[in-house]
Amino acid sequence: MMHSPLPVIRLNPKTSPTGVRRGVPWVYDNELVLDRRSKALAPGSIALLEDAARVPLALVAVNPGSRIMARVLDLDPSQTIDRAWLRLRLRRALTLRERLFDAPFYRLIHAEADGLPGVVIDRFGDTCVIQPNAAWADAMLEDLTAALADVTGAANILKSASGRARALEGLDDAPAVLRGAAPTGPVQVPMNGAIYMADLTQGQKTGLFFDQRPNHAFAARLGQGARVLDVFSHVGGFSLATLAHGAASALAVDGSDPALDFARAGAAAMGMAGRLETRKGDAFDVLTALGAEGARFEVVICDPPAFAPSKKSLEAGLRAYERTARLAAPLVAEGGFLVLCSCSHAADMDAFRRACLRGIGRGLHGAGRGAGPAPQLIHTGGAGPDHPMHTHLAESGYLKALFFRL
Repeated sequence: MMHSPLPVIRLNPKTSPTGVRRGVPWVYDNELVLDRRSKALAPGSIALLEDAARVPLALVAVNPGSRIMARVLDLDPSQTIDRAWLRLRLRRALTLRERLFDAPFYRLIHAEADGLPGVVIDRFGDTCVIQPNAAWADAMLEDLTAALADVTGAANILKSASGRARALEGLDDAPAVLRGAAPTGPVQVPMNGAIYMADLTQGQKTGLFFDQRPNHAFAARLGQGARVLDVFSHVGGFSLATLAHGAASALAVDGSDPALDFARAGAAAMGMAGRLETRKGDAFDVLTALGAEGARFEVVICDPPAFAPSKKSLEAGLRAYERTARLAAPLVAEGGFLVLCSCSHAADMDAFRRACLRGIGRGLHGAGRGAGPAPQLIHTGGAGPDHPMHTHLAESGYLKALFFRL
């Protein structure tokens, strides 16, 4: 019998230990024996997880206030979760990214898939932005910051506290400078031949979405010589990539003035300000207006925020994806391309594809183009390799991109 100085939590007799042994990273509160001691553990505590027969299974991070009460940190119960342990996990992640990318602009840590549950770290040259979205990471933030500086040599490390995940863990929403200094302005990020402006202090999430990198690249190939419409453009993700690879023009549509300002700044930094137009407004309103104007584009891309962030919102989210496709399809010129994206983990690929095809069919039929050939699905994309998927966690494979030829 192993004697550990750590507190112990135990699976209830109805819960099989097989999942944890095979790598399932989460243990829910209803799978555990919830006695007075386990309920009294401080959020972020490190504990030893045992099966119902008191056989040690793993080291876990505990948060009694969360439905995910235990997050598996290490399947070796003899390990010590400390700064040295963090350095090993970070170094393993860095080795992969350095093999994949020529420049230090990428997601360095993708939570459970990189062995640091609930932790997201994006790297922007000599600045790293941490989202500690689990209580254990918040409690060990000083060690995590020091280990990150040791492994990457980053001069500046920031904490981003935005997002729904921290609220679910009962954590604050206060950003912080953990080491060095915050940038005084947007950081230029080279990606796919384009230049993006990332706001690391006030922008969404960590400031830029690296996950769409391979889908930007595929869209850029389709956009050579084309008129491009980039809806829900944020800082110009798809529009700047297509311009960098020879698109004739791009129209970026977003509801945020600051995001469109960054898109214009990116185009200017690339020497392509004259080829980018922007339009602020509700995406559905703009799509409807463009349809009424008779506008046509060889490439239309819609990359909305998560319409279905949870199972409760799934049906409404699928209707929103269908509506997006219905309004966007008539704007695609004959033989052109429609790119539809989803970052909703609750909507799986099959459900998302069906919703998109329903919307495309209705949109083309309503525009009098329903008698033509069926849409061709020419490519299905996901997140880049710096966003690895945990094989036991469907949520880590959240991003979907469908490329249709109409």
